Amino acid sequence: MLDLRNGNRMRIDIITALPELLKSPFDESIIKRARAKGIVEINVINLRDYSTDRHRSVDDYPFGGGAGMVMMVEPVYNCITHLTSQRKYDDIIYTSPDGVPFTQPAANELSMKENIIILAGHYKGIDQRIRDHLITREISVGDYVLTGGELPAAVITDAIVRLLPGAISDAESALSDSFQDNLLAPPVYTRPADFRGWKVPAILTGGNTPEIEKWRFEQSVINTEKKRPDLLREDS
Repeated sequence: MLDLRNGNRMRIDIITALPELLKSPFDESIIKRARAKGIVEINVINLRDYSTDRHRSVDDYPFGGGAGMVMMVEPVYNCITHLTSQRKYDDIIYTSPDGVPFTQPAANELSMKENIIILAGHYKGIDQRIRDHLITREISVGDYVLTGGELPAAVITDAIVRLLPGAISDAESALSDSFQDNLLAPPVYTRPADFRGWKVPAILTGGNTPEIEKWRFEQSVINTEKKRPDLLREDS
């Protein structure tokens, strides 16, 4: 995890052609508080500021023809090289449907970095030369296509930030999330213990902590077997 005792904080720079899409996700809830406490610095960088075109264009038609537009190599190169001239980055991530699927272990790993760049893909994709020469990691948030990489960038950022020390008041909460041990989380309940005849399992109200933890583990296994048996196969 990030060592805040030495005054370090994580920095996430997100490059996008549509910065307005990312304002709300980072100005609410846990991420907002983490930014306010200096745990993480998140910068949304407008790719159009690095265009040399008088119209601030960042896309063009693909060589060879075909439908759609492609993010141009020059503005992306200008932006990334400007950022990397100022500091060292641990990863330069590109969000793309054909990237490696994003998982909790990947979020855990990225939460231990100090500086990362996330390039939000758009249009038909980015010029392959950027992927070949500047990108260090490509991430997909699922086997589907969105209108742009801004929402995946927000998802990745959220998954990372909530793991940083101090971001969540109860640190143990993040450690017991689904996927941390290749298991889904067990069922959870709160008051009242009896609602319209729907009762909370008695073991949870009995106060026997070892038995409760045993029950929770058993329920996690049952839940995983029922909903995501592939996770149990990965762990074997």
